[in-house]
Amino acid sequence: MCRLLGIVSSESTEFRMILKESPRSMSSMSHEHSDGWGVAIHDGVAKTWHVNKGVERASDDATFHELAVGSRGELMVAHIRKRTVGETSLDNTHPFQRGRWIFAHNGTIKDVEWLRDQTSAARLSEIRGQTDSELFFAYLLTALDAAPQGGRDPALAAAAREARNRPDFGSFNFLLSDGAVLYAHRFGRTLFLLERGPHDAVRLRRASQDGSVVETPWSQRRHAMFVASEKMTDEPWEEIGERSLLRIDSVPSPRWRLLA
Repeated sequence: MCRLLGIVSSESTEFRMILKESPRSMSSMSHEHSDGWGVAIHDGVAKTWHVNKGVERASDDATFHELAVGSRGELMVAHIRKRTVGETSLDNTHPFQRGRWIFAHNGTIKDVEWLRDQTSAARLSEIRGQTDSELFFAYLLTALDAAPQGGRDPALAAAAREARNRPDFGSFNFLLSDGAVLYAHRFGRTLFLLERGPHDAVRLRRASQDGSVVETPWSQRRHAMFVASEKMTDEPWEEIGERSLLRIDSVPSPRWRLLA
């Protein structure tokens, strides 16, 4: 298994707590998921992604720690890998990028031949690694390429549903984002949602159950959505239902709705 993390925030914020400092940070979980890491942060001004990856265990990688301490933004997709398909390499490390799209996957897909048959030649030609995850990304992009204007949501929901309905297809939790919208899908693995809003008490410093002190430098205007493979803090995370596809919009303020 791997671990996913997506954040959509109404204000630029530091990601170091959730990446490095909390008791269940991506760094701490990398002891169990040691085959590489990746962090994609969207630049809302330049409308571009900044993607960094490594093949070492995140907790042992100085580049990851440097990135975690200095990272900030309004939308992030992060992944730590425990490989099942494909060697440990940068080409096989999530998140994957194709133009404006970023994708990260948790699970193992078995029906790869069907998946390949449903994917366009153009999207197949973009694949650089050996993972089922990158192939599934190409499959979803094929569906989005064929969607009519304004039909992106139903096309994505239909593609996920068709894959789920295949016998013995495998498991696929995923995060998919174009920088304005984050899609989160659950099938076969755990996935949780946390909403932070102005109604929450602002706690710049707080002690966790294990005695660790965690800093959360948010303003009282903050509003954010977190999607993760497991509950990463002592806050009230909600479990996302099996077979669910969520759409989280970043503007005018982060909000989510169920597509399927």
